[in-house]
Amino acid sequence: MNRPVRRALRRDPRLLVRLAAWSVAETAPALVVGLAVARAIDDGFAAGRPGTGFAWLAVLAAAWLVGAAGARQVVLAVAAIVEPFREDLLGHVVESALDRASAAGHGPGSAAVARSNLQVELARDAFASVITVVRSFAFTVVSVVLGLGALVPEVLVLVLPPFAAGVGLFLLSLPAMARRQREFLLADERTAGSLAAAVGALRDVTACAAEDRVAASVGARVAEQAAAGRSLARVTALRTLSLAVGGRLPVLLILAGTPWLLSRGAGAGVVLGALAYVTQSLAPALGNLVQGLGISGVRLRVSLDRILRPDVPPGPASPALPTTAAERPTLSPSPSPCPLTSASGSPAPSPGPAAPPYGPAAGRVTARNVRAELRGVAFAYGPHAEPVISGLDLSIPEGDHLAVVGPSGIGKSTLGALLAGVLRPGAGRVEVGGVPADRLDPACRVLIPQEAYVFRGTLWDNLTYLAPASREEVDAAAREVGLTALAERLGGYGAEVSSGALSPAERQLVALTRAHLSPARLVILDEATCHLDPAAEARAEEAFARRGGTLVVIAHRLTSATRARRILVMDGTSVRIGGHSELLAASPLYADLVGHWNPATPQEPVL
Repeated sequence: MNRPVRRALRRDPRLLVRLAAWSVAETAPALVVGLAVARAIDDGFAAGRPGTGFAWLAVLAAAWLVGAAGARQVVLAVAAIVEPFREDLLGHVVESALDRASAAGHGPGSAAVARSNLQVELARDAFASVITVVRSFAFTVVSVVLGLGALVPEVLVLVLPPFAAGVGLFLLSLPAMARRQREFLLADERTAGSLAAAVGALRDVTACAAEDRVAASVGARVAEQAAAGRSLARVTALRTLSLAVGGRLPVLLILAGTPWLLSRGAGAGVVLGALAYVTQSLAPALGNLVQGLGISGVRLRVSLDRILRPDVPPGPASPALPTTAAERPTLSPSPSPCPLTSASGSPAPSPGPAAPPYGPAAGRVTARNVRAELRGVAFAYGPHAEPVISGLDLSIPEGDHLAVVGPSGIGKSTLGALLAGVLRPGAGRVEVGGVPADRLDPACRVLIPQEAYVFRGTLWDNLTYLAPASREEVDAAAREVGLTALAERLGGYGAEVSSGALSPAERQLVALTRAHLSPARLVILDEATCHLDPAAEARAEEAFARRGGTLVVIAHRLTSATRARRILVMDGTSVRIGGHSELLAASPLYADLVGHWNPATPQEPVL
């Protein structure tokens, strides 16, 4: 790890000579500050010669001007050393990324880009900071020692021993401080990565019912960072102690030793000059050294570690999210709580061997049936918002096929979310099989929203993560719903898919087939076919009607209502339920919707 640093420092010795020369100029104030103050007081103002006093202050001002010019050149000299160092690191990163990409047979990916844009810049900035503080400390100490020696050599006895003790204490604590600082930086990166991954995967977390698992994982990262922070704080106390011993104790010793200094012929100006050397030059130099090596030095080490050893990760950064079907939460084997039944109540014909049985999820209740009852239900999105649903009474018997129609924003999706237990009513009760909907075992119901969910993985994993299935069952469900052509085009069930790689209609077909394979007896399609063409939509809805169980379709097109056994019309002030012919006579809204629909044309009203 030290090889790039040594190579950068040895590349051009003339740069080091130039840096040293301008460092002498930059630290000119540290050399003359105490001497100028002492002479201005003792030989000038205290002696009644203000002109001499102002002359020495002018010397100090000139030293500051020389120091400012030197500081500018020091920055340029440091940049001349650091920029080739950066180019070397960047070349190493690019070469390593291309080598790995050639071996792997694909592009270098985002990790190489992150290393080139972040780690290299961090290493460059940290290296520049380390050079600056170490160089400044060395030249400042030499300047102060020379200045004190010229002013009053006796004061060195009071200043150098505690200063050396402070520096020694810091150097002794540096390995532990660097180690714990590094642990804190890595813990901070893991926490940030874990939170970013959790936020970016909220849909994955919710779909896989992994909220508790991810919260525990992120919480572990936060606790780990907190422990690293406490550990670093304890070691930082040693840094504070070293600053107190090396920077503050000499001040106390000079003040305590003032009578002795005066007895040795020193004047008041000499004492003030010695204090100026310590407070204005020596103590700040030590503070900069402690801060620079304690933070920038550790960052340099960590960044070089990442660049030179990219295959050594800092630790798990992201929460443990399920990535395959085997990793996703499953229900314990037991007799199936929600066996599919046909509309008549008899067991529905299985398209293949029975899927492995599922038991109720922890904290959830298994329903005897999926008869839905809503009594006096009201719901509003906020305590001061107008209710979207108010005083709703509705019974949906098991095996029913209900279509819900009404204007956009009238509360159709809210009704579906209440039936699924995703939302809780503000008033009234929603029960499925006598169980509150929000406590119903997830295996008994499935809700497919308009934006269908597809996670990154194989098509097989996407289709079977709600329930294991055999190849015959998956083939049968794909044929029923209309997924077969898409599966063949993708290259089979083993093809890798993701949300961005599929069109909205293709994602809906995947979600519909997944729901068809699930053991749920209550299926709620919330405009789940809106991206399909009318023929594909009819095929999918008819597949669920033949499947058995209860089907609730929040209609996107009016044809969904004509296929249903019953139709629920929501118009904002009341609801009506009945068949197509009955509602034509009883519901002006439904009659108006139908009046705008010409079955002979391919276009129809969108609800």
